[in-house]
Amino acid sequence: MWYVCGVDAECRETTSRRYRALRTAIEAGKNIYTEKPTAETLDEAIELAELAHRHNIIDGVVHDNLYLPGLVKLRRLVDMGFFGRILSMRGEFGYWVWEGTDVPSQRPSWNYRKTDGGSMTTDMYPHWNYVIEGIIGQTRDVYSQTATHITKRVDEQGNIYNADTDDAAYAIFNVVTPSGDPVIVQMNSSWATRVFRDELLEFQIDGTHGSAVAGLFGCVCQPRGVTPRPTWNPDIPDTNDYMSMWQEVPDNAATATGSLDNGFKAQWEEYLTDVAMDRRHRFDLLSGAREVQLAELGLRSAAEGRRVYVPEIVVDQR
Repeated sequence: MWYVCGVDAECRETTSRRYRALRTAIEAGKNIYTEKPTAETLDEAIELAELAHRHNIIDGVVHDNLYLPGLVKLRRLVDMGFFGRILSMRGEFGYWVWEGTDVPSQRPSWNYRKTDGGSMTTDMYPHWNYVIEGIIGQTRDVYSQTATHITKRVDEQGNIYNADTDDAAYAIFNVVTPSGDPVIVQMNSSWATRVFRDELLEFQIDGTHGSAVAGLFGCVCQPRGVTPRPTWNPDIPDTNDYMSMWQEVPDNAATATGSLDNGFKAQWEEYLTDVAMDRRHRFDLLSGAREVQLAELGLRSAAEGRRVYVPEIVVDQR
């Protein structure tokens, strides 16, 4: 048996309650499959990872973005060497989350309360950690700036409350690929921005041999051989149609239809297969601990106004 813990699951967990729920399930010997972040602090997240090892359960943490079609295609391009030497990755995530005054609120009020575990950094840096690990490599350090752009919102009872945690986070991560190449990753995350892109989340990777842009579903690329050679001249209009110079990356999936499956379903089935085969799931509570770590260090970086080194996590395997 297993215990599923997520914001929309039966436990209706806020981040601040998830650690206790997961600990109870692990100590009861349950295999678990949980949302991120796994805990509010790194110490708690490491404790959960060690506890899961001692109880010999099969633990999984949702890494849904990596299974979505756009990022599957992006990872395939990396594996095929399409980019050559990867130079940088940048991502844009977010949209305007209505405050609730003239248009109804869109997200639970706890998302914007520090005491309830709310925070853009706490919410999204775990995603960025596993995306960076799954696509590029290991994060070596982080520089982060956070902001609370909207300070008043309306809660579920229609009352105005003080939003006291960050609703936007802007970060630069220094990352190293498995071959040792340095890559600069920039991520903008905001609940106070408006969308001018094809999807609510987009990543662009630039390399010496090509570039690609991926959302949750679509992915386009531009190889070196068809890269345009623009001329910078601010005195005359640029007549190049840059968007038309990119080509769609096909699904090429090994399915009856050739299409990639639903990302959440794909990881859930992989986890269930691991349970049936009695083997470790590749995205376990240790990976969840690294995600909590990056969020924690991102908040520290913002508070201290400096770049913060990301140390390797060592867990007790006894």
